[in-house]
Amino acid sequence: MIQRLQRLLRCHPRTVDLVVAAALFVCSFPGSVLTLPGRDLEVPWWPGVLVAGVASLALLWRRTLPRTTVVVTLGCAMAVAALGYILTVLVIGPLMVALYTLALRSDRTTANLFTVSGITLLLGTSLVVGPDTEPLILKLLGPAFWLLLPTSLGTTTRLRAAYLEAVQARADHAERTREQEARHRVTEERMRIARDLHDVVAHHLVLANLQAGTVVRLMRSRPEEAERIAGELAGTTLSAVRELKATVGLLRHADDSEAPSGHAPGLAQLAELAASFEPAGLSVTVNTVGRPRPLSAGADLTAYRIVQEALTNVTKHAGTGAAEVRLAYSDDRLDITVTDCGGTTAPSSPAPADGYGVIGMRERALSAGGRLRAGHRPEGGFEVVTELPLLSPDRTLTQNALA
Repeated sequence: MIQRLQRLLRCHPRTVDLVVAAALFVCSFPGSVLTLPGRDLEVPWWPGVLVAGVASLALLWRRTLPRTTVVVTLGCAMAVAALGYILTVLVIGPLMVALYTLALRSDRTTANLFTVSGITLLLGTSLVVGPDTEPLILKLLGPAFWLLLPTSLGTTTRLRAAYLEAVQARADHAERTREQEARHRVTEERMRIARDLHDVVAHHLVLANLQAGTVVRLMRSRPEEAERIAGELAGTTLSAVRELKATVGLLRHADDSEAPSGHAPGLAQLAELAASFEPAGLSVTVNTVGRPRPLSAGADLTAYRIVQEALTNVTKHAGTGAAEVRLAYSDDRLDITVTDCGGTTAPSSPAPADGYGVIGMRERALSAGGRLRAGHRPEGGFEVVTELPLLSPDRTLTQNALA
């Protein structure tokens, strides 16, 4: 009910101003005949009512011209004081409403300046021209209090409204930021799915394609060798299905983007990964420098995928049968270097540094807090160098305790 009334009043400000002006004009009648106890009325009532009517009429412009309204109502209040009326809230009510409106619609400095000036002029008029029969304390304290009150209320209301507006603005900003963050997470998840599927599918399809071609070439001349490679081809496709299933299961864990599921590959399976390239004619050597130290679960998967993609690129693009994977552990990072031992890029194939594989590897490294560079070596061949951060000792102890 109260909220409906407030909305109704906000929708009809002109009506509110007319009601306030009429109410204050009515209050001027008893205010013009008010005297001290035991004293008779020394001035007629109608001049005070007439001046109060002018002040009340000026309130109709208090929203559009608040400073002018304060000046007019202050002049009327000074006239009432000069005529000898007691300065009560009944006769200086228009000035109080004008000061409240000014404090509500202007800054604190302006409101305080008009209030202090009004108090000074009104008290000076009352002391100099006003009746001598009125007690001095009543002349000083009464008007000062009644003029300070609306300024304080107006300033408080304005500050509260500004605070609520700021809170609402922050809430709107947080809502927009939340939506942007949600869209950003969706985009990142799509990129992560694309990278994982590219790594899994490309790796196994390249090996299967090479094995199938070898089977076709050896089917007549060396049927036993062709049969063996065909068996390895079946194993390759089965491994592709199994790893693809594990990857899809990993992507379903949307609540923990850094911690993969239990069957996600890592550097512990690096020897198996290197052996899987042998049927395709690529001999992979793995060398480790320094004391092996743990990576985070996400970085471990990232390292495996980068090595897998780099070796797949060697198989597809490089005319060589050997590659080297070097793991160098330092105090705070792991350097992974994958190099092929020479050869040239096939004319029909794009340069490895321009393909989606290298772009995906670089994005993976960045997502794990590392970096990656790839390019041709001066002595021949291609090289992929990745730097990934290692777990701090405190975090390693925490993960071991949780395990």
